[in-house]
Amino acid sequence: MDAREKAVLKTLQSEGKPMRPGDIALKAKLDKKEVSKIIDKLRKEGVVASPKRCFYAPV
Repeated sequence: MDAREKAVLKTLQSEGKPMRPGDIALKAKLDKKEVSKIIDKLRKEGVVASPKRCFYAPV
């Protein structure tokens, strides 16, 4: 897991609630498109889930 992936995961964990990619991008200071790609990768790895449409949370 690289630094950007860790930043996304840490942001999700610190919020304690499901977040949209745009909100994650703002808090993690990353590009929204980059965050979306990272979320897709983390979902495939089973680290992040989508409890409702367009929202993501750590597993």
